[in-house]
Amino acid sequence: MLDAFKKSNDLTILSTLYQRYMDLVYGVCLKYYKDSERSKDAVMEIFEDLCKKLPLHDVDNFKGWLHVLTRNYCLMQLRSSKNMKTTELNVSFMQNEENLHLKNEQLEKEEQFKLLENCLQTLPDEQKQSVALFYLQNKCYNEIADITGYDWNKVRSYIQNGRRNLKLCMEETDIKHE
Repeated sequence: MLDAFKKSNDLTILSTLYQRYMDLVYGVCLKYYKDSERSKDAVMEIFEDLCKKLPLHDVDNFKGWLHVLTRNYCLMQLRSSKNMKTTELNVSFMQNEENLHLKNEQLEKEEQFKLLENCLQTLPDEQKQSVALFYLQNKCYNEIADITGYDWNKVRSYIQNGRRNLKLCMEETDIKHE
């Protein structure tokens, strides 16, 4: 079906393919947003995003690529400035434990993003560039190899090692803060 869509650019073909994975997309969105209505909206927005991005990429594993696209979409939405609006603090807000808990969760997420950004800076340049292109700009291995001039196998290695090094850095930093 993916090849048929790429040849014809027919959205009904893509829609049929996407419907197979809508539960997966919804589940990923729900994991990040913890809000069913927002997750449902995101499923539709991700389809629109998919229509634009899919023709630009060589996708071998649609399910895996869609999962990464969904995760990146959710993370970018969580980080967008419209979600980081400041509100006036008032006494009732401070007394409301549920709102305080949500605020703490948002602060924890922001701390995790900052930690991720800091750890990304500790990576060797090749890993940093490859990881950023892959996860933040949704580039495939071939595109990264073209952009950077690195061998395809090196790109794969840089991404795998970079992901592992990011995880280790974040775990080490998390332990230090506890």
